[in-house]
Amino acid sequence: MDVHGAVAEGFEPVRDAFVRNFEVLGDRGAAVAVYRDGHRVVDLWGGTRDVDGTAPWERGTAQIVRSATKGVAAAAVLLLHQRGELDLDAPVGDYWPEFKEAGKERTLVRHLLAHRAGVPALDRPLTPAEAADPVLGAEAVAAQAPAWEPGTAHGYHAQTYSWLTGELVRRVAGRPVGEFVAAEIAAPAGADFWLGLPPDARARVGRVGPIPAPESGGLKTRPKRAVAEAYADPDSLTRRAFAAITPLPDENDPAYRAAALPASNGIATADGLARVYASLIGDVDGGRRLFTPETGLLARAEQSAGADRVLLVATRFGPGWMLHGSTSPLLGPSSFGHPGRGGALGFADPDSGIAFGYVTNGFRTSVTADPRAQALVRAVRQGLDV
Repeated sequence: MDVHGAVAEGFEPVRDAFVRNFEVLGDRGAAVAVYRDGHRVVDLWGGTRDVDGTAPWERGTAQIVRSATKGVAAAAVLLLHQRGELDLDAPVGDYWPEFKEAGKERTLVRHLLAHRAGVPALDRPLTPAEAADPVLGAEAVAAQAPAWEPGTAHGYHAQTYSWLTGELVRRVAGRPVGEFVAAEIAAPAGADFWLGLPPDARARVGRVGPIPAPESGGLKTRPKRAVAEAYADPDSLTRRAFAAITPLPDENDPAYRAAALPASNGIATADGLARVYASLIGDVDGGRRLFTPETGLLARAEQSAGADRVLLVATRFGPGWMLHGSTSPLLGPSSFGHPGRGGALGFADPDSGIAFGYVTNGFRTSVTADPRAQALVRAVRQGLDV
């Protein structure tokens, strides 16, 4: 297996793990980037650009990162808070009056970020074309009655997070969330990250698709019976949350990639994803720090913990990010970030100064802890221990 790129001294275990991901865990095409204290220490790529193709992955190849997008959406909201334009303890309806409908008038901004808003599912799912229309999406979640009293419990807002965060940013910043992310996060960080892929970047993005689990060497775990049954039951909150867009969008469709869905369709290089997180915790080569130290502390402050009403496992969330835990293992206690279902992962770990990005074109069924990404995280930890 030909792997390209470089690693700094001490981070050789990451190269070994990256190679093993191809040879044992079945990766088709992928890249990983790691920054430490704002300097790149890992930059690796290999395999094919398309999951079903033969053209080689190049250094600038980008892929859709699914729910890893949520971490960047959370950064947009916290930047507005940092600038004094948005109060996390204010009702969402103060900024978005229509959201007060159907018993949601006491929903706070921090509830929305931490998956406590109670609207993970829609009574009438949106089609992919409807979902791509930010006006229709915002109207749907504003009209939706909550599944629980907002603020009293948490459950992963797998798809509705797009319209919740996207509309909040639009109401406060006065421009679409994709434009805000491009101007206020990606450009200052010098990061190849797009929320709404522009035409001039289309040629850089590979085709994604499902890949089978490895026959050996992978994580041999099975979901608990209750979890498996919930995903299979069309009436369960779990199934309905993931089916808020029905049918599932074609992630290779140019129209889908051009839309801005902050829950699910960000597109990035591994380096771009890592640079975004590096910029949240410090200065970065060629870019600038986005979060003040105070906002950095807020980013990792626990807002939700325990039984998740959608995922049916114990999860931990800060104001938008998953936090380190048994079902979302990151680097350590200070880590905050977000996986993309079945593949991508981005996070920052302020205690060690590490920022991490992994993207792939092959998706599996895991939701929070893909074995390939976890192998790379363990290798980073090994490098830090040397």
